[in-house]
This record gives sequence, C-alpha cells and structure tokens, in this order.
Amino acid sequence: MNNLRNYLFGSALCGALFLSLNISAQTVTATQADPPKNWHQLDLKKDGFYGISLNNAYNFLKGKKSKTIVVATIDSGIDTTQTDLKSILWVNPKEIPGNGKDDDHNGYVDDVHGWDFLGGPGGKVDYTETTEEVREYNRLKPKYEALTAAPAGDEKGYAYWLKVKSVHDATVAKSSGELQQMGSMMNALMVTSGYIKRELKLSPSATFVKADLDKITTTANDTVMQSKGVWSSMFDQINGDNSKVIKEVSEYQAKLDNDVNPNLSARKKIVGDDPDVQDGKPYGNNVLKNPDASHGTGVAGLIGAVRGNGYGIDGVADNVRIMSIKAVPNGDEYDKDIANAIRYAVDNGARIINMSFGKKISPHKDWVDAAFKYAAAKDVLLVQASGNDNEDMDVKPQYPNDTFADGSATDADNVVCVGASGSKVDENLAATFSNYGKKNVDVFAPGAKVTSIDADAEFNTADGTSFASPITAGIAALVLEYYPNLSAKQLKQVILASATPLTGTMVLKPGSKTDKVDFTTLCKTGGIVNAYKAVQLASKLKGERK
Repeated sequence: MNNLRNYLFGSALCGALFLSLNISAQTVTATQADPPKNWHQLDLKKDGFYGISLNNAYNFLKGKKSKTIVVATIDSGIDTTQTDLKSILWVNPKEIPGNGKDDDHNGYVDDVHGWDFLGGPGGKVDYTETTEEVREYNRLKPKYEALTAAPAGDEKGYAYWLKVKSVHDATVAKSSGELQQMGSMMNALMVTSGYIKRELKLSPSATFVKADLDKITTTANDTVMQSKGVWSSMFDQINGDNSKVIKEVSEYQAKLDNDVNPNLSARKKIVGDDPDVQDGKPYGNNVLKNPDASHGTGVAGLIGAVRGNGYGIDGVADNVRIMSIKAVPNGDEYDKDIANAIRYAVDNGARIINMSFGKKISPHKDWVDAAFKYAAAKDVLLVQASGNDNEDMDVKPQYPNDTFADGSATDADNVVCVGASGSKVDENLAATFSNYGKKNVDVFAPGAKVTSIDADAEFNTADGTSFASPITAGIAALVLEYYPNLSAKQLKQVILASATPLTGTMVLKPGSKTDKVDFTTLCKTGGIVNAYKAVQLASKLKGERK
C-alpha cells in the first residue's frame, strides 16, 4: 500500500493544498519548473538531468542481437488495451483464450496475460482493502485485548500482538487526522472548481486542466485567484483534469476511511479464500484491467512501453513481455497473494519480477521468504521499491524484505531494493519521500516527477519509489536481453556496481528540510542506477546462468 496509493497522496499533498487555501488574495505560489517528461532516461553530462543515460546504453548496444525477456509486475493490474502495452503483453503459449478451461493445467483458468489473486467468481475484484496492521489487530484482538501480560508459553505471540497494536494505533490516529483534512479538502475542491468554471465560462459538467488556469490572469475577485492557487497546487501533484483530481482524492478518502472503519469481510465475500491458510487451492480470476489498474499500468510502461512508436512514452527495455499479476489492492497486500504471485511468475518464465509495494506488518513472512528463496533457486531477479515514508529501513523495516525470518539470509543475492532520486544534483537529489538505509536499500533511481502511461489512454506524472523500482527493473531487463546468460546474482551485481558512489554530494535527508547528509549514507552503493555503465559492465562478464 505505501507505494501504491501514497505515491500520490499523504501529508505533502495535504500540506500543499492547505498552503494554497491560505495564500494571500492575489498571490499564486511559485512552482519549480517541471523537468522534461523523459528526464529519467537522460544523461547528466549531456542533458543536465540525472537520468539513467539510456541513449548512451542503446548506442553501446547498437548492432547487437537481443533476446525477449519476460518481466512480471506484481501490482494493481494493468490496462491490457493500452496502445503502448498491448503488443508487449506476455501471452501464455499453452492457454486458449476465453474457452473457460485451464488448458495448461496450472490451476489458473484462461490466464492468458497473467493472473489476479484478488479476483473472485463473476469477474469481481477485491480492490479496496485496509492496512495489514488493521486486519491483524482485529484478528488478534479477541485473544489478547484483555491481557496485561504474556500468557505462559505464548510470550512470542503476545509480543507480536503488542507490536501490531502499536502500529495499528499509530495508523488509525494518522488516518483519522488525514480523513478530517481530506473532508475539508474535498469541500474546498468542489467549491473552488465552481469558481474556476464560472471564470472560464464553462458549464457545470465541463472539465479543466492546468493549462486552462493560465487564462485566468488578473481579476478583482480575490476568491477566483485563491481558487487558481488551490488548483495550481493540485495539478502539480496529479496529472489530468479536475475530475481526475477529485476522483483520486475520493479514492484516498475511501482508503483512509477503511483504516478507521474497516470492511473486514470484502476478501471473503469476493475472493472466497482464507488468506491465513496456504492450502495450495486455486483462487482468483484473470481480470487484469479493473478500476485501480492505473498504478500497474504506469509501472509496466516504465519497464517496457513500446519504443519509437510516437505514442506515450518509451520504456527502458526494448524487447520484453510484461506478465501482469494483480496482488496489490488500494490498501495493503496479503502475504499469501504475494507468495503465490512470485511463484506464479517464476513458474511461467519470468526472469525479473518488479514489486512496487510494501507494508509495516507481515504476519506470514515465512511464506514470502520461501517464495523469495524459490525465485533465487530458479535464477529470477526481484526488484522492489523501498517505500515512501522517508524512513530509515535499517531501523524500521518494510515488508517484504530479504532479511529472512529463519536467519538464513540478510541480503539475498537476487533482490534489489530501490530508493527514489530527483532530476538535479542539488540538495533535493534524494527524494524527500523516499525510504533509505545504508544496509537495506541497495541503490537509488529516478522517482520524482516521473511520467509514464496510465490506464484508458492517459498519462501520469507522479512521485514514488514505485516508479524508481520499474526503471531499475527495466535496466535489468535491458542488460538481460543482450546478455541472457547472466545469472540473477550477476544481474544484481551489474546494477549495483554501475551506480557510481556520489561521495561528497550533500543532500537533504529524506523527510528533513534542514538536515543534510552525504548521499553515500543513504544506500549500500551510495549511487544512482545507470543503464550505460550497466551494459558496459555486463559485456565484460562471462555468464553464470545454469
């Protein structure tokens, strides 16, 4: 959840809006010019933006043959009709589309492009969930709520309850406060949009975009200028028209309300399984395009959107097939779904799996750990977002992670954890929202004001380690296309070794407006991913793939 919905929202957005609501009568807050929409692919030396030097990488690879690589995205689903994606979707070669049969006998009926582990009979999808700490709190509450000390023999269980309760109470308090703010925000958006429409002489049902605000220059009406300031701030955060902004705010309200007033029966009613029982029985459906497929569509686009077609964006990798697996709702993912999603991807030929999600509690971490190990045994690279809570993951871990519960590993050879960076070498190079950690975050990648495709032929510019992760997965795919004999371990080594340590580059510590740190203290490599250096390094290695 932290990477799925919070990549657009949170305290920063609330702050931006309320700053706008309080601006002086005829002042619109100055905003920093947006970087180019393809800045994440540019080269620092040539273009002045700290992208991944993708053009240099393709120049290096010119004339070389590539091999198609399957990349799985465990996410919110995907728009399978998106112009930039439909020709690069993975197609299950053993499945006959639409015949209602499990042709390849893998337990999944008509899994042509992937699978939805949040699906149920009749094409229904459980896409609105609460956080894991809320679910766990309510599950454990009957057993532990009345206790003041650990029962004999259940010390471990009681300690876990105390952790869950602490995280739950903090989450509910935060969500309650934000929910109150969001109510005021929604009211303000509805009122101010009315003033904007009247000033632009639009009908009540019409929509407007950021460019339309430029038509409002000077006016004696202070309220109109304040309304312009409000919508300027909103459009800086959310790409699209005013109706999309209101829709996104409404969805975030619903997410917050589900923390405070949780619907704990949706999973059972829609999916029908027990998420606390890993019994091997099949569940889900093949519905990949659903109301919250926006995030997964953007993630897939960054990895492999068709290059050079004059539409949308160019993906990082030029010869991939995207396997879409829905396991992430508007809320926290279930451990059972993530474990099964990883295994599905591995069993169906994915060489790389992107995971742009995370949470604070993992009740069945052993299931996910086992899936991580399964991927390693099958030589599959896992790339995951570090999270958007500007926290030190060495102190406050996010889940899933490769510090295994059984103590067998603290840094898996096939897992890359990615933080988010900005477009310029200045104090904001480390994105203010990004999680970090010298031990548990491997590398940073572009993740601030990154533009990708969206569902329904739209585009989206957003912040989030959710976007830094697929950019990194795209580099891994590009390397593997041209050097397919590299093992997952070697692929990780290439990604990390090609990130030049930014020693002496002082940046604001994520979450702070004053505390500066050396960039090298924020992740293991101390650097930012670079496609050009990655393919150069890969060209010098002898593949170890078995």
